[in-house]
Amino acid sequence: MSIPPGSGQYQERMAELLRAMVDQQASDLHLVANRRPVYRVHGRLHEAGGEPLGSDEVRAMLTQLVPGRLRDRMLQDEIKEMDFSTTIDHEGKNVRFRANVFCAQGTVGGCFRLIPGEVPTLEWTRFPSELAERIIRQRNGLVLLTGVAGSGKTTTLAVLVNMLNERGNCRIITIEEPIEYVFPPAAGSVVTQREVGVDTNSFYDGLRSALRQDPNVILVGEIRDRETAQMALSAAETGHLIFATLHTRDAKGAVTRITDLFPRDSQDDVRTQLALSLRFVISQHLLPSAIPAERRQLALEVLYVNSPVRSGIRFGKIETIDTALQTGRRDGMMTLDEHLTRLVTAGRITPEVAQMYANDPATLSRIGPMDSFGNV
Repeated sequence: MSIPPGSGQYQERMAELLRAMVDQQASDLHLVANRRPVYRVHGRLHEAGGEPLGSDEVRAMLTQLVPGRLRDRMLQDEIKEMDFSTTIDHEGKNVRFRANVFCAQGTVGGCFRLIPGEVPTLEWTRFPSELAERIIRQRNGLVLLTGVAGSGKTTTLAVLVNMLNERGNCRIITIEEPIEYVFPPAAGSVVTQREVGVDTNSFYDGLRSALRQDPNVILVGEIRDRETAQMALSAAETGHLIFATLHTRDAKGAVTRITDLFPRDSQDDVRTQLALSLRFVISQHLLPSAIPAERRQLALEVLYVNSPVRSGIRFGKIETIDTALQTGRRDGMMTLDEHLTRLVTAGRITPEVAQMYANDPATLSRIGPMDSFGNV
């Protein structure tokens, strides 16, 4: 792979596309060979105008943004995908993006996610304030945010961590790939943000090192492998509050996902550890709004690890977690279908969207009002 002549024009073209992304309030930009650029605005895909981008043009545009530490390896075809962050100047302000560059059928493509300049407020995310307070009051243990890619997990974690940061007397360490939200300095707190591939070699290495840095709270961008999962469980057991994400569809899926990372002969011990360490599992979805051109609506499933849930995890009776979710309203639990019903009642999503995402569409019309999350 080589950089074609006239690289400056490709750099400016890339910057133009990213500036347009900001102006259109798009969350994502997709660059694929032989297609026009595509923006995702409030959950919907929209093609940009102009001619389709040729494969060489896309390759040249993306090459301009790849950090030097990765560019040489990219040009030599040593790596086929990479994550990094990039910054542009737009109207006198620095605007940051998370980037993923990848190979596909002999071409290079890219996806860019806009990172807000400031950590959003709790009110902006519409995450329940009562739930947020309960989570950040935990002195130790593991809190998992789950959901598909693009469901707002990173934003929710950033809001929770920043609440702890602003309240002071908190040593916070984050291990991310890449760093997205940058936490501002706050009186009485110390925050260190480390990027995988730049500041540490892996989530596991960063987490292991973090335990020697006097942390109160550790944010792990994603639990992907057995080593990171084991280290997170051990850290949660030894008095630290650990926040992490997983890619699972629902709350109980997080339990099986963690367990399945380990060999079968050690899964009983892992379940015992998880039962003792896990505090909350929050499963998120971002759904199309009922109001045209409005940003997507947050829908949640909330699993709090009370005694019945803890017992179900320890003995591998995952089906009892569903029962606990259905009957745990007094403990602040909430099924996805309950929250979908509330969003429909509030006019935030359409009944059709609720039916599409519900675990049991037939139950939607039978769910009564909730009082545990009155501000949702």
